[in-house]
Amino acid sequence: SAGSCQSLPEDPPPPPPLLPWTPCCCQQGLNLMEFCKSFNEKTKGIIDNTPVPVEITAYSDRTFEYFIKTPQTSYFLKKAAGIAKGADQAGRSFVGEISVKKIYEIAKIKQQDKQFISLEHWCSQIMASAKSMGLKVVR
Repeated sequence: SAGSCQSLPEDPPPPPPLLPWTPCCCQQGLNLMEFCKSFNEKTKGIIDNTPVPVEITAYSDRTFEYFIKTPQTSYFLKKAAGIAKGADQAGRSFVGEISVKKIYEIAKIKQQDKQFISLEHWCSQIMASAKSMGLKVVR
């Protein structure tokens, strides 16, 4: 029986992109597989494609610990307001509205990162971010 021959492209496809923390973990000699398993377990309840900042501390004995933070405020504001991006000119044009209730809900989530900051302070910070993104805060 005759076999089929398939020509291979001259340039092989590029390798999959590295995750941002991969070089850091490798340079510190951390067990990448162990980190990935632990990270996947801790983040399994997070919705896919949700950006989560991670702080990794590597120790000289090649152990590590890490802290998964909440997504950036702008991520929550865009999601809550149903917009893809903020205004091109902050304060001059509006791209949407967000309620005070939504601001409060975002503040409660963000407070998980720094519990020593009051909820009132978080709300004022988030309202300032909303304004700079071109969102009008409404009651």
